Amino acid sequence: MDLPTTTELGLMAIILMVFLLPFIFKMIAGNLELFLLVMGILAVTIAGRWSLGLLLASVTDPVSKGIVPAVLIAGLIFFYGKSHLDSWVAWILDRYPLKVVIFVTVVLLGLICSITTAIIASLLLVELIAIIPMDHGTRIKVVVAGCFSISMGMVLTPVAEPLALLAETLLQGPPYYAGFFFLFNNLAFYIIPGCLAMGVLASMFVKTACDPEEAECAPKGETLEEVFKRAGRIYLFVIALLLLGNGLDVMIDHYLVQVPPQILYWINMLSAILDNATLTASEITPMMSLEQIKAMLMGLLISGGMLIPGNIANIVAANKLNITSREWSRLAVPLGFTLMAIYFVWIFYIPFYIAFKL
Repeated sequence: MDLPTTTELGLMAIILMVFLLPFIFKMIAGNLELFLLVMGILAVTIAGRWSLGLLLASVTDPVSKGIVPAVLIAGLIFFYGKSHLDSWVAWILDRYPLKVVIFVTVVLLGLICSITTAIIASLLLVELIAIIPMDHGTRIKVVVAGCFSISMGMVLTPVAEPLALLAETLLQGPPYYAGFFFLFNNLAFYIIPGCLAMGVLASMFVKTACDPEEAECAPKGETLEEVFKRAGRIYLFVIALLLLGNGLDVMIDHYLVQVPPQILYWINMLSAILDNATLTASEITPMMSLEQIKAMLMGLLISGGMLIPGNIANIVAANKLNITSREWSRLAVPLGFTLMAIYFVWIFYIPFYIAFKL
């Protein structure tokens, strides 16, 4: 086996820094998007991947693909419509138990995000959870469970997320001839129970509601300036992840293509810090067996919830609710490992599968 090159060693060092430094230094945790941007620039530089096309795509894609506009527009809608949203949530909480409201919210957003897009689902989640009176610790737990639900549910159709669109596009030829419902038919059996489980878990986190009159239970209302600042921070986040994924693509191409599915499943925990669409584009091929494809995608989807950079839902939630990397990972990392272990056994060692036919 060839020894790693200097370039590969440098990229491995970047991966380790991205995983570890936000948990060691508070300054990095509080400025995560700037830290990831620096790491992305370093990754592309070490890999020698700079080009005018990459630079333009990195700067324009977060806007042209609708991520930042969606965050900004939704933020403005919620800002100006907050009083109506408050009244609507109060009306619901007067009629239904809080645990039921949380369960339905987490499950429903996980399942419909494949139609509404993951960005819209995550914005709805954090805006609703921000209004419901509960302490900060409980709010973090509920949002983490909700983001895991969205992370899994967004693969069911090609509408929600680039990962699903790329997977369908790459498999649309022989032998799979993937159509619009290909991923739903092959993954819904795993995804739907996962969304339901996250709903149950989120409802278990909610023990008692805070008194709405207690100011410390609800986050302070955003100013218009903060709405724009959040959109700007997410813009930097997306640029950082695009650069990081492009720089580390060298490692992915070299090491992951021939990996057996059982090992690939665990290696795809890289999705906790990398854009899962980049990993999908680098790994998936029609030459894979259906078992390999399922293992690869499920590994990406589950691990995407473990750290804040893992997917756009996490990033939106952390920015809106001021959740630090340490606070997020305290629950999300053990939860992610538990889900990874359960699904590993389910996918590879339980010979029972139902395909959903429409």
